[in-house]
Amino acid sequence: MDLRNLPSDLDAFGRVTARRSLIEKEFGTDLSALSIDSTKLGHAEEKNCENMFGAVPIPVGLAGPLTITLSDGTKTTVYLPLATTEGALVASVNRGCKALSTCDVRTSSIYHGVTRSIAFRIPNSEFRIRNWIQEHEKEWKAVGEATSSHLKILSYDIDEKDNHIFLTIAADTDEAMGMNMVTIAAQAIGAYIADATGAQFITVAANLDSDKKPSKRTHDRGRGYEASATCNLQPETITEVLKTTPEALLATAKVKLELGSSIAGAIGHNCHAANIIAALYLATGQDAAHVVEGSLADTTVEMQNSECGIRNVKISVRLPALLLGIRGGGSTLPAQKKCLQLLLGHNSEFRIPNSELHPCRQLAEIFAASVLAGELSLLAAQSSHTLAKAHKSLGR
Repeated sequence: MDLRNLPSDLDAFGRVTARRSLIEKEFGTDLSALSIDSTKLGHAEEKNCENMFGAVPIPVGLAGPLTITLSDGTKTTVYLPLATTEGALVASVNRGCKALSTCDVRTSSIYHGVTRSIAFRIPNSEFRIRNWIQEHEKEWKAVGEATSSHLKILSYDIDEKDNHIFLTIAADTDEAMGMNMVTIAAQAIGAYIADATGAQFITVAANLDSDKKPSKRTHDRGRGYEASATCNLQPETITEVLKTTPEALLATAKVKLELGSSIAGAIGHNCHAANIIAALYLATGQDAAHVVEGSLADTTVEMQNSECGIRNVKISVRLPALLLGIRGGGSTLPAQKKCLQLLLGHNSEFRIPNSELHPCRQLAEIFAASVLAGELSLLAAQSSHTLAKAHKSLGR
């Protein structure tokens, strides 16, 4: 069964259809459920998926409105397209959004850059290469930056282990998520350093960057975009919208986020941040495997006295590693592009009107506020003992 050597006169849609016919014949099965409308294919067959023979539809639900104040002071209201097959998720996030509508949700973000680690073996266990890398920083940075007009190296780290040395670069990749971009740059840098120093260039992606893997370094230092969201909830919102009490909410948060996470040795103490990040990633065409880094989130809940003496509940989330972009990859496929437009101002510029933030930072801060809504709602469901009931009634 040759899925690559197809008639040269076929367009992308024709190639997808031809492959599906070949597979159906080979396995004697009907795969018509995987057929795709030609107007929804975009460049997926050419750029996103090898041997493409169809598509698996993922339901997309809408949550919101969610009103937030971005880190530049811009107040905006967004609606969240959530791609998921988990019943109750959209409803839960929607309830969280309703609760957050009663208070001021503030977000912030930091761009750490996209990282790649380059590994070298050093002859005779000599680590003088560290000095060379530091002294010739401008040279090897220029080599990496020459690989793309959209890439700028922001910082780097050097680590040593046994007779190996690791150079981890962090790069600004403009509006793209940029993993491919920074990998190409790292390859060029590795070859240049090896040629200049005599060190053996072993590999790029040497796991110090922890790409698509959990690590304490990523949790502590951040990777890609680090985003946070916080709010102060009044007691009446907790009782009327979330159907629980401030005391029960705090007790559940302590047991779940602090004690349970600590006993498990969790990297990141949160309720289900990955749920919301996965749904947003799938809807907007991000690389879904980066949900791993997204799951390293921390959620904190504490009682806070307001100026007028009311004891509010402050809830915050910190997402140390959001790998996302609005250009390239799956973000430019037809449906995913529409979801990005829905999130970022309903326009082709992928930018919230009146905000001066980089559009990717806007997106990261929206993701943080969305996770805050999801965390709040799940905590409320657990503290009121309605989690199982909700899943039973909404499809689980």
